Amino acid sequence: MKKNRSQEPGVRSQKFLFCILYFVFWILFFVSPVFAEQKSLTVAAASDMSFALKEIAKKFEKDTSIKVVLSFGSTGMLSQQIENGAPFDIFFAASEKYIDELGKKGFVASDTKQLYAQGRIVLAVHKNSHLTIKRLEYLLSPSIKKIAIANPNHAPYGIAAMEALKKLNLWDTLKSKLIYGENIRQTLQYVQTGDVSAGIIALSVANVPEITYTMIDDNLHNPINQIVAVVKTTKAEKEARLFIDYINSSAGRAVMRKYGFRLPGEF
Repeated sequence: MKKNRSQEPGVRSQKFLFCILYFVFWILFFVSPVFAEQKSLTVAAASDMSFALKEIAKKFEKDTSIKVVLSFGSTGMLSQQIENGAPFDIFFAASEKYIDELGKKGFVASDTKQLYAQGRIVLAVHKNSHLTIKRLEYLLSPSIKKIAIANPNHAPYGIAAMEALKKLNLWDTLKSKLIYGENIRQTLQYVQTGDVSAGIIALSVANVPEITYTMIDDNLHNPINQIVAVVKTTKAEKEARLFIDYINSSAGRAVMRKYGFRLPGEF
């Protein structure tokens, strides 16, 4: 019997299609779980961490393939957002007080709470202002019209600035000159743009081209102990803990030190 050669191309096409489908099935079977396991982290952080954390997150993503989405603001504002259900996985606060309050209310996992840095404040002026300010007392000068600090109602660096001014009995006299930034980055921007004569800002954000700064004595204010914790509602606790460990690793500490933070075990 002769073979029906007219059917052979169709048979071959069916076999080829079957092979393609079979191959795609196994690709999806093995690869899909990998994509399913890939995680991302949404991190809330005090604004003083904006430069350091961006650099650390980039290194972390490269080393782990875990994407990190950063959201910066004042510690007090971010704390309110967490209480209102904001979908953060980790909270880097610039104050222990806010983490403790969130812990008491059940919004963060208390066993994940740890010190990650101690912040410092500086007295900053715009380079083009031609002002020479080496001490807080210099702010009394009539040439100093406006002074920026972060809002002490919800920003730990603003609280530190207020404490330092009160310690030197300058607060009441200078109060009329004060301009409040919503967070330390906005406070920095006031100095960068020349909208104020001077500002009290975090050392961690002070290394920008537009300004010069002088360190403020740490004895003038309470320690700015910065605390991190995992948010209770996270669905990526393992990855969140991993990121916190990375901050305190040699790679993370090198970046933090670069931006002027004091680190656990070094103060």
